[in-house]
Amino acid sequence: MSGDTSAFVAVVGGGPAGLLAAQRLAEAGHRVRVFEAQATAGRKFLVAGHGGFNLSNAAPGAARFAAQYGAAAGRFGALLAQFGPAELRAWAADLGIDTFVGTSGRIFPVPAHTPAAVLRAWLARLGALGVEIHTRHRWLGFAGPRGLRLRREATGEEFVAEPAATVLALGGASWAKTGSDGTWAPLLREIGVEVLPFAPANCGAEVAWSAFFREKVGRQPLKNIALRVHEGPEVRGELLLTDYGLEGTPVYALTPQVRGALAAGGPAVLHLNLKPDLPAAALLGKLGAPRGKASLAEFLKKTLHLGAPVPTLLREIQPDAATLPPAALAQLLSHLPLPVAGLRPLDEAISTAGGVAWAELDEHLMLRRRPGTYLAGEMLDWEAPTGGYLLQGCLASGAGAAAGILAAKAPGGGA
Repeated sequence: MSGDTSAFVAVVGGGPAGLLAAQRLAEAGHRVRVFEAQATAGRKFLVAGHGGFNLSNAAPGAARFAAQYGAAAGRFGALLAQFGPAELRAWAADLGIDTFVGTSGRIFPVPAHTPAAVLRAWLARLGALGVEIHTRHRWLGFAGPRGLRLRREATGEEFVAEPAATVLALGGASWAKTGSDGTWAPLLREIGVEVLPFAPANCGAEVAWSAFFREKVGRQPLKNIALRVHEGPEVRGELLLTDYGLEGTPVYALTPQVRGALAAGGPAVLHLNLKPDLPAAALLGKLGAPRGKASLAEFLKKTLHLGAPVPTLLREIQPDAATLPPAALAQLLSHLPLPVAGLRPLDEAISTAGGVAWAELDEHLMLRRRPGTYLAGEMLDWEAPTGGYLLQGCLASGAGAAAGILAAKAPGGGA
């Protein structure tokens, strides 16, 4: 390979961002080579599909969608204008993958299309376009103004490839078993690129439960709840109590606020509303009904349909919960404070915050310090909640990096 001097574009990283960049470039007539360190491409794509194969979200309004990317909303507004949910669904349909919008607004493939089936169709399309995917090829850094140092893992041989342009799509630093391990960060720092420290995003929160609570409750869900951090906005959904703390979509959505509070050294408290659909006056009225000799558990189940593990949870946070007057009990049920001791480890997180600072890139996602090298996917400094925003963000940035190369009229195209 090192002796092949014909022009091509290199894509380093065979995840969703890299594969879409490769497809867009190949469709435009470029010769494309994908270098992937793992034995197969798309590993994190497959793992992400295990919990429900959520491709995107049908949230109305471009500004509302872009706002899900927090501090990077401005950059993603431009990327989503090129490859948003409508373009994603059209892309899937072109692969023969039908999609639908669920009741939550999330976009899924129809059940017949598993993650593996979608990936197979995608790889088949790339093959038909002439994209060469070289697995077990690890990127070792740069060589000269355009060169890439690579190693064939099967033989240990190191060589230099000389692409006309490069897309780096190496992932974040969670789920290392999929190849997303963040080991690329020092290679970019070597050339002066600012890489912000990685931090867990969309992850569980640790709560110091008592041994009694862990033994009695174990893993149990709390459905139709709302969660917020301090006085922030509520997030609705389902919560999962675990032996170490909390999991679930509302927890994941609030990870940035929790992480910020912990980093500032202040208390990080999640406030749980167990009856978010019941107005405060109605809640107080129900709790003011005569209890008689009923236990707290019996009373809550009869009046509010709150069964196990709610009574145990209340007592865990406030031991005298059973003796509280109606007003105090109503306050506890709607503002139950759950003190967070920390977040789960980085490798357990669904995604990561941190990565290459946006200031290092121009408007085409090209590294200012290395012309001809473009970045995409989770290696950039952004985060978004689950619900389709993560995969959409990766694909949009992959399309954006490809568009940057095409806009620069990089050599190597066959057109």
